[in-house]
Amino acid sequence: MRGRSAGAIVVVLLAACSSVGSDDSPVVEAAAPTSTSAPVTTSTAPPPQPITIAFAGDINFEGAMSGRLAHDPQTAVGPFTAVLTAADIAVGNLETALGTGGTPENKDFTFQAPASAVDALRAGGFDVVSMANNHGRDFGPDGLQESLAIKDAQPDHFIIGVGHNDAEAYAPFTTTVRGQRVAIIGATQVLDEELVTAWTATATNPGLASAKRVDALVAAVQQARATADTVVVFLHWGVERNDCPVERQQELAKQLADAGADIIVGGHAHRLQGGGMLGPAFVGYGLGNFDFTAVGAGAEKTGVIQVTVTGRHIDTYEFIPGVIKGAVATPLDGDAADAAIAYWNTLRPCTGLT
Repeated sequence: MRGRSAGAIVVVLLAACSSVGSDDSPVVEAAAPTSTSAPVTTSTAPPPQPITIAFAGDINFEGAMSGRLAHDPQTAVGPFTAVLTAADIAVGNLETALGTGGTPENKDFTFQAPASAVDALRAGGFDVVSMANNHGRDFGPDGLQESLAIKDAQPDHFIIGVGHNDAEAYAPFTTTVRGQRVAIIGATQVLDEELVTAWTATATNPGLASAKRVDALVAAVQQARATADTVVVFLHWGVERNDCPVERQQELAKQLADAGADIIVGGHAHRLQGGGMLGPAFVGYGLGNFDFTAVGAGAEKTGVIQVTVTGRHIDTYEFIPGVIKGAVATPLDGDAADAAIAYWNTLRPCTGLT
């Protein structure tokens, strides 16, 4: 990220920074009417400037990505690094447990990556990643404690969506960029039914921020709205291999937008889904895979969504297309890029977005 200073992290559910709409009119301070009084002065706070936030989809360090990480964490993320680094803030979905210990859960696929994965993500241009997904606690309670230790070692709340309790799990990444205070919340709507209780963070249970707790998530967005210029919710949601959002995604998007979220972006389907406007808010339903092995037709389609925002106003958004080669997201150009953008636009009609 370029040109930002770290903001304070507020650990009260998802509380973050401050809302746009505060009185930015000049404050006039009149001196007492004496012969020695100083002249009347006028001071104004500079308004927030536009910033660009980039969003990338599913990332793990299995297969080919494991080899890239072992060879050189500094280059493991791959050629999208230039796009991510150029953004003011870059956000990704870290779909794996972190560490080397613990016991795999009884499920079809379990993912785990060493702590060097965090170094790779930082070097690749990411400023924040979410572990709120259906692989964030793949290696049981001991593996979760190791993941939390790696998270706790980060000085800037780099990892969101997981915590020692629900206050930590729902706590946002916060930062100030060019006068604009941003809060980014991570949560998952996707949890295996038999694992929901064990995996969900509560006041007494470490785990993941669950979007199934809609009341908690909505309340947290409302709290964040009170102190943030821009509120972002980054979600794990949807149905695998669907290229249209399902009803529960659309319902949750509306609830979060009504609560005050300005940008709502997510993934899980391993397929791209459409994006557009839901009233004044931007919604991107499906980022697809990023640095993740592509399985099945369509899984190789990838890209980064960039949203330029000033406070609560969405200035522009764009899809920067790519293709997965050997589990690595690779940007497209020329006619291939044009065709991929046209395809992404065909995904919008079934979303209900404009």
